[in-house]
Amino acid sequence: MAILKIRQFPDPVLKAKARPVGEITPEILKLIDDMIDTMYAAPGVGLAAPQVGLSLRLAVVDVSPEEDRRPPMVLINPEFISKEGEVEDEEGCLSVKGHATNVTRYERVRVRAFDRDGRSYEIEGEGFLARALQHELDHLDGMLYIDRISPLKRGLIKQKLKKALKEKEENAP
Repeated sequence: MAILKIRQFPDPVLKAKARPVGEITPEILKLIDDMIDTMYAAPGVGLAAPQVGLSLRLAVVDVSPEEDRRPPMVLINPEFISKEGEVEDEEGCLSVKGHATNVTRYERVRVRAFDRDGRSYEIEGEGFLARALQHELDHLDGMLYIDRISPLKRGLIKQKLKKALKEKEENAP
C-alpha cells in the first residue's frame, strides 16, 4: 500500500465534478487500499478520490473510534436517497489544512453506493457519520466545506490559505 499525496486548496481537481467509476478493476482496488492507508495516516475519517488527484466518484469513510476500528466504508458512485433535519457543527478537511469552522448539514442521510466487490448497498447515517458522508460526497461534486459557509468567512479562510501557499513557495529550495 502507498500513502498518496493529498491535494490542497486551490488545486483545480478539488473543484471539478468527478466522473463515475465504470468498472472495478485491479487498479481501482489498489486505489481504494491506498486511499484507506492515506486516510488513516493523515489522520482523517474520510477521503475522496479528487483529494488524491483523481476525478472519480469514489470515497472511503471510517468514523469508528481507533480502539474499536471497523472496516472502512467504500463508496463507489454514491448518491443520496434521502436527507432530513439540520444541524450545525465544526468541520475541517484534509484538503484545507489548519482551518475548521461551523457548517450546517443535514442531520440524517441515506446513501446508496457500491462496495469494493461491486455490490449495491445502502447506509443510513446520523450525527457524525451523516456529516462525514455529506462531506465526502461534496468532494465528488467539486465542493469543499468552505463553499457552504458565509462569503465573508470563506474569503478569510481562502486568503489565509493562499498566503500560506505563497510563503511555502517562496521558502522552497
